[in-house]
Amino acid sequence: MTEDTLQALRRDINEIDSDLLVLLAKRRRISHSVLEYKITNNKPIRDEAREQALLEKLISYGKSLGLDAYYINNVFQLILEDSVLNQQALLQRSLNPDAMSDSYRVAYLGGQGSYSQLACHKYFSRRPGKLIEIGCASFEHITGQVEKGQADFGLLPIENTSSGSINEVFDLLQHAQVSIVGEVTQSIEHCLLALPNVELKDITKIYAHPQPFAQCSRFLQGLGDNIQHETCDSTSSALQQALDNPNSAAIGSAQAGKHIGLEVLKSGLANQAENHSRFIVVARKALQVSTQIPTKTTLIMATKHQVGSLADALMVFKQHNINMTKLESRPVPGNPWEEVFYVDLQANTAEASVQRALEELKEHTQFVRILGCYQSETMKQVEVL
Repeated sequence: MTEDTLQALRRDINEIDSDLLVLLAKRRRISHSVLEYKITNNKPIRDEAREQALLEKLISYGKSLGLDAYYINNVFQLILEDSVLNQQALLQRSLNPDAMSDSYRVAYLGGQGSYSQLACHKYFSRRPGKLIEIGCASFEHITGQVEKGQADFGLLPIENTSSGSINEVFDLLQHAQVSIVGEVTQSIEHCLLALPNVELKDITKIYAHPQPFAQCSRFLQGLGDNIQHETCDSTSSALQQALDNPNSAAIGSAQAGKHIGLEVLKSGLANQAENHSRFIVVARKALQVSTQIPTKTTLIMATKHQVGSLADALMVFKQHNINMTKLESRPVPGNPWEEVFYVDLQANTAEASVQRALEELKEHTQFVRILGCYQSETMKQVEVL
C-alpha cells in the first residue's frame, strides 16, 4: 500500500465519521419530538422493553454485517442513554421555566481540570445555556455561594465507589440552606502526575486531596514510607504544588495534568478498577420533578430515643413499597451521642403514596427534613447479551 492509498482511505473514514455525526444529530432531534408524545400521553420517559427489543434487533442485523454483538451493544447503549437523559433534561426544563436562563453560575471545588469541573461539564452539557464557572476552596464556600445568590448551582461530591461517603459534605447538609436538585456520576481515573523528565524514583512528596489519598491507598503503600503525603484542599491546588515543587507529584486526572503542564508517571492508581464519584447539584430553591422520570428523594431524620425506633421508621418505606438506596448515620454537632440519618429513596414527593409515607414517618421520628427531590441520572443498562 502506498502513502497516497493510505491517505485516500483515511479521507473515506473521515467522511464516514462526519456522516455518523450528522445521523446522530438527526436521531437526537427526532427523540426530542418523541418527548412531546410522551408528555401529552403521560408516558414514562424510559421504555426498557423497547430498548431491549431494539438492541436485540440491532445486534442481529449487525451480525449479518460482520459486526460483533459486544461492539454493537456498547455503541447503542451510549446512544440510548443520551436519548433518555436528554429527554429528561428537556422535560425538567419545561416544568421549571423560572429556574432556567441563558447562563448558569456554578460553584464547584477546585479549578481547571478538577474532577468537580469534569462532573460540572457533564451535568450541564444537557442543559442549554452559557456555563459560568466559580472555583471554590472548600465545600462550605460552595454552599455559601449558592445561599448568597452568587451562584445559581453548586456541585458537591457525596460518595465514591472506593472510599465511600464523603462525611464532610453530609455534615454540611445538616445546616446548609440549599436544596438538592440533581445528581451526576463521574468516572474517576487517578494518575500520578509530575513535571516532565521527573521519574518515579525521584519523587519525595505527593500532593492530593484527602479523597484521592484514600482511594489510592494500596498504590501509595507500595511506594514505601520514604515519600511524604501532603493533603490539599482540592485536586487543582495539589497539581499547582507539584508544578511549583521539583521532585514532587500530585494525584489527579491525565486531562488536568496536561492542562497545567504535568505528565503522567503512572495511571490506574485507584484501589478499585471501577472508580466513580457521585455528585449532587444544589440550588437555593427546590425544583418540580415530573413523575414520568426516575426520581430520587434525599431526606434527613432523627429517630426517637426508644428501642426499635429506627426499625419502625424504616419499615414505613417497606410498607409503602418505596425502595431505599442509601442509609447513612452522622453525629449531630454539639450534641454528643446523638445521630441523624440520611436516607436516599427511589421516590417522587409529588406522588400521593410518597406523601402518605412521609406523614407516617413523622410518627416514628423527632424530625424529618427533605433535602431534595430530583431526577436520577443513574441509568442501569438493559441486558441483552
